[in-house]
Amino acid sequence: MSTYLKHMAGYKQNDEVAIDAIPLATKPAPIINFQIHRKGRNGYYEIIRADGSAKTYLLFSQLLKEFDREDLENLWKLVKAKHGNTRPEEGYERVLWADLKTIFEHHVEDLIWRNLQGKKVLLWRLYDSCGIHFVRFEDMHVDMLLEKRYPLTPATITGMLNKKPQADYWNKMYY
Repeated sequence: MSTYLKHMAGYKQNDEVAIDAIPLATKPAPIINFQIHRKGRNGYYEIIRADGSAKTYLLFSQLLKEFDREDLENLWKLVKAKHGNTRPEEGYERVLWADLKTIFEHHVEDLIWRNLQGKKVLLWRLYDSCGIHFVRFEDMHVDMLLEKRYPLTPATITGMLNKKPQADYWNKMYY
């Protein structure tokens, strides 16, 4: 009999046993707001959660590394509530709006798909926490949901397949 069972055998059925459990992973509070700040020539995103915590990100790709799909969808809802379908004028606001619109509400006639023509694929990365393909081209990038179809040309798809996706670890989504 193990030491634990011998120890537990001494307790009566009505005795209470306190167990301190530490969760292995906790889901962060949902996103309730975002702000864009400028410091000199650089801008950054500040993401504010329901528990009052806030975190800043210099790049959208840094945000993708830590977000799950729910976080990404919440952020899109907030951006869309603020700007609707009207493209913002501010630099980082415009970039955030355009990246999220391309991910969630792309259209075949969007200028981005025409601009990809003839561009060389430099990097293809998978962010599996939120289910996003990040593809960097010579002078632009595109973020795409794994399960959606996007109007990519055969040349672009071939360039992506020749690059092979980068991921933090091998998993079913990567394959």
